[in-house]
Amino acid sequence: MTRSAKSPPGGDHRGEPAADHLVHEAVGPPLTGLQAAATIGVGVNSLLFAGVLPVLLGALADEHRVSAAGIGLTAMTEALAMGLSTAAMGLVRRPRRLRLIGALASLALAAINIAAMPANGTMLIALRGVTGVFEGVLLWITVSMIARTVTPERWAGVFFTAQTLAQLLVAIGLAVVLVPLYGANGVFGALAGLAVLGVVPALLSPTGFAPLPARPDAGEAPTARGSAALAATLVFVSAGAAVGVYVQPLAHQAGLGSGVARTAVWVALAAQVAGGALATSLAGRMRYFTVFIITSTVNLAVWTLFSQSLSAWLFILANAASGLVALFLGPFLVPMTIDADPSRRAAMQSGAAQLLGGALGPLLASLVVGDNDVRGVLWLAAGLLAAGFAGVAWLRFTAGAAALRDSPP
Repeated sequence: MTRSAKSPPGGDHRGEPAADHLVHEAVGPPLTGLQAAATIGVGVNSLLFAGVLPVLLGALADEHRVSAAGIGLTAMTEALAMGLSTAAMGLVRRPRRLRLIGALASLALAAINIAAMPANGTMLIALRGVTGVFEGVLLWITVSMIARTVTPERWAGVFFTAQTLAQLLVAIGLAVVLVPLYGANGVFGALAGLAVLGVVPALLSPTGFAPLPARPDAGEAPTARGSAALAATLVFVSAGAAVGVYVQPLAHQAGLGSGVARTAVWVALAAQVAGGALATSLAGRMRYFTVFIITSTVNLAVWTLFSQSLSAWLFILANAASGLVALFLGPFLVPMTIDADPSRRAAMQSGAAQLLGGALGPLLASLVVGDNDVRGVLWLAAGLLAAGFAGVAWLRFTAGAAALRDSPP
């Protein structure tokens, strides 16, 4: 673990912390509790769309504003733009003037969601792409904090749990009230209003973070093993993302209605809250590779069930199981990249890799589904999961040799 370049007043993470400090950073000075909470809130604002995306896309499909292939393309465009935005900010922008950046990005999100209300087809896809750019900027602020903490998996768990709880509350409100009354535009209106509220945590977050330690060999870029960890993250995450955006069409193919699909979404979000909380409690005590094994096993079982005709309760429970392990895994992706690249350069790009995986999965899925049959996405997801797991396994079982090679003579 890299020690802070400057020990905080009142102690560092090896001694007694100052009373008003909550987050003891491995890089840079510690943050107050309010600053940490506000930074988490900025990230929650950036990812609210992810939890309600199945509800939004299902409503747009029911209103014939997007086709079956358009579901995947819309999800892909937003996630891709968000991932590229987060990655670009991490590479070219030092974390300074964060309050101003966060406030302006939040207001831009509100404006674009309002602009999307009358849109459909290609225009709708383009607007979701622009939305992703500003969501990526907000996520970069939160990832910048997490990558600098002493226990990144714990703070990633806090973030995932908080954002999923927020997504759950919003998804329930949408499924029960807004979508039945106002359709997809109810989703856009809710996201716009919440984006305006996101200005508050943005203005309470830190003004900036300390720079990461300089590496004389490669500047800001991750190491080769760090890049391999990011690639494995991207492919593994893309598997779940491919299936996730087709929850409603999969429910329809199982003979179930839109109401069951919407219920499955918010029940899965509730399970994700439990998964994130479990990951937070186990941070520092469970190895990431064990978590990858558990997640892979559960997802393959769930996707096998999705290929069958299911009762409503079994469909909902299966989707909940997939949601639980997805959030259980999420916080362990950061320590996996730090294990591969101790400079934390790769960890700074972990969020971007996850988002790009969220784009790749729906994009590939759009190539294997049709309006009358979307179950090809299940075979696609199984293949992606196997490839991503193979990459993680290679990193895990070659770590010793890499450490020996990189150690000084």
